[in-house]
Amino acid sequence: MSSTQGWSPESWKGKKIVQDVIYEDQAKLNKVLGKLKKLPPLVSEAEIKRLKKQLAEVAENKRFLLQGGDCAELFDYCSQDQIESKLKVLLQMSLILTWGGRTSVVRIARMAGQYAKPRSKPTEMINGKEYTAFRGDNVNGIDLDDRTPDPERLLGAYFHSAATNNYVRLLLAGGFADLHHPDSWNLDSWDLAHVRNPKIRNEYQGIVDRLHDALDFMKTIGADDESQNSFSTVDMFMSHEGLLLDYEQQFTQRGTDKKWYNLGTHFLWIGDRTRQLDGAHVEYFRGLANPIGVKVGPSMDPQELIRVLDILDPDFETGKVTLITRYGHDKIQNFLPAHIQAVKTTKHKVVWCCDPMHGNTETVNSVKTRRFDNIAEELGKAFRIHLQNESSLGGVHFELTGDHVTEAIGGSMELSADDLSTNYQTFCDPRLNYEQSLDIAFSIAKYFQDQRSPLRLG
Repeated sequence: MSSTQGWSPESWKGKKIVQDVIYEDQAKLNKVLGKLKKLPPLVSEAEIKRLKKQLAEVAENKRFLLQGGDCAELFDYCSQDQIESKLKVLLQMSLILTWGGRTSVVRIARMAGQYAKPRSKPTEMINGKEYTAFRGDNVNGIDLDDRTPDPERLLGAYFHSAATNNYVRLLLAGGFADLHHPDSWNLDSWDLAHVRNPKIRNEYQGIVDRLHDALDFMKTIGADDESQNSFSTVDMFMSHEGLLLDYEQQFTQRGTDKKWYNLGTHFLWIGDRTRQLDGAHVEYFRGLANPIGVKVGPSMDPQELIRVLDILDPDFETGKVTLITRYGHDKIQNFLPAHIQAVKTTKHKVVWCCDPMHGNTETVNSVKTRRFDNIAEELGKAFRIHLQNESSLGGVHFELTGDHVTEAIGGSMELSADDLSTNYQTFCDPRLNYEQSLDIAFSIAKYFQDQRSPLRLG
């Protein structure tokens, strides 16, 4: 059965829409959507197919997936320093994971389109007055006098996404990911002074030293020949939650293979709030040839998970669907085993990806935060539960930044609740900072060292 049977880019409009945005000026919205339809695509069919091939290899345990970036981007994040810092931390994390797992890493950034923000309620009370909730820079503004949804912001989302994509491509083409690049890869500049625990610092330093030795060895035998493309650049794919379907529809085009692609990004996912079996989002996603993700949490019944997969992946494409699990460190044991076993009863060959961020959000001293130890605990349990259930965790998904923010408690810096106010920048959910992101990568690399065989090729 073809996934596009009875489907069109706008067939979702006949289904129930949740997280919908109500615009006061429908004529203005239609004009903006018409303009978006005429604008060039942001990514290519060939790039999407390359990512699909790589994710199929993740599903076959031949690669590992690293996905990360902001909870929700602001248009202001479309700047040289912001883009470079996120790219740098993802590249450094992937290098650590590649060395630790002895496997290639697929890199997907939550960038160039992650502007929308789902909300539990359409309005919020501030100082006793009700306002439209902030839905992300592509809908309305953070300022209280800028809360009316404005269709022009959809155009802003397109052009900021285009600029971000363009600069990422420019950086990668210009050698930013080259193993010889001094700022991104020079291990001598990786200062571990932030690691307060001497034992942990020594463990991290040992990994860095062995990475250094490996790169020196490649240089000695000429394996890092600068003319070899694999040493000078990498793939960096873009992703965002497919929340605003009016926007997504405008980038949906037939490819050379007659399949339908969303050319606004490489990878889209359905959020935990929008995965209703009879809903508009599942209807839209089922027709796409892009690789897609589905957030899976405690509210997902195992049989419902099977039905979601049957709708989104009727042809049983290896790696077509990435299941991004997000339970919480104290709930994962109660739900993940049943979800794994449910999928194993089917012919679907998915990518299992752990998001240890969303289920571990809490409020401390009236500030939304996350504890690094809880994040690490859920991730560690995910690895162990998959092994116990003869499955394989194929990837990780983090909300992170390359900046030195103070939004999450703990990590090797041993940030406390009192430190949160030092540089708390997020307007959405708390992120791992640069140091905490590397902490996670080092921790996974250490796990891979101890459990090498599950990630060997072949």
